[in-house]
Amino acid sequence: MRSSNPVFSREGSFTRDSGYAGFGTTQQAPQAGGRPADNPYGNNPYANNPYANNPYAQQQQPHGQQPLTDDQLVEMYRAPSAGPLATGRMTLDDVVARTAMTLLTLVAAGGVAWFALPDANYGIAIAAAFAAFVVGMVVTFRRSVSPALILTYAGLEGFFLGAVTRVFNTIWPGIAIQAVLGTAVVFAAMLVAYKSGRIRVTPRYTRIGLTIAMAFVGLLLINMIASFFGADMGLRSGPLGIAVGLIGIALGAFFLSLDFAEIEEAIRQGAPQQEAWRAAFGLTLSLVWIYIEMLRLIAILRGDD
Repeated sequence: MRSSNPVFSREGSFTRDSGYAGFGTTQQAPQAGGRPADNPYGNNPYANNPYANNPYAQQQQPHGQQPLTDDQLVEMYRAPSAGPLATGRMTLDDVVARTAMTLLTLVAAGGVAWFALPDANYGIAIAAAFAAFVVGMVVTFRRSVSPALILTYAGLEGFFLGAVTRVFNTIWPGIAIQAVLGTAVVFAAMLVAYKSGRIRVTPRYTRIGLTIAMAFVGLLLINMIASFFGADMGLRSGPLGIAVGLIGIALGAFFLSLDFAEIEEAIRQGAPQQEAWRAAFGLTLSLVWIYIEMLRLIAILRGDD
């Protein structure tokens, strides 16, 4: 399965070889009357295989091993079904557990930055943000999953967010709680909308969303470059800033819907259990995006109060 989400689109991510075989790839020349040669059953591709509809009918026993007795079959039937530990496949519980670990690491690192970082020195926070970006790119483009790298990203990103949130909360007291609650509301709303079928992740939906996201990021880059030369496009203040903030939050919600679809498809395809860490990383990225945009939007709405 291929994803439009860059986190899930790596080769080997959430995929499993299907191993489906084709039927009748070699066509035989028809005889008079329209029936293929040497095929007394006409055009029925399954006619030569009396066990075609029963994949277990011709199971081969290992060399030297006797067929199972009736009592052994009954015992196997009564045994508990194989769980994720036995199959090694990813489950929803795995995703929830890994996401909780990642978010707890992020929050803990944010708490350290909030209480331990000096007011006048935020160079460490900026360095942590840059390091988090580098680690995040490595995780994104790495073929194999590395829980250590994902937790490292969460710690670095959390440290940066803790420092930034403290600055915002000093100017606008209570904004941290408001941003956290707003992020939680967006997450819950998107989860309900996705599970209820109100939002369907189709190719057209994905293309439109990614196009808007690329345009949004491009606009922010242009604004950042313009700010270096003293120009202000007004993207972070006033009515235009509010519109940009709302679009940013909507894009974060869009990324969440892609994450939900990828997780659901990965579980359906029987992805390896280790891939739950990749799902946790994708969800964390989306939640961090929403939180930052929520923080900026609330700051604009509160203004100078």
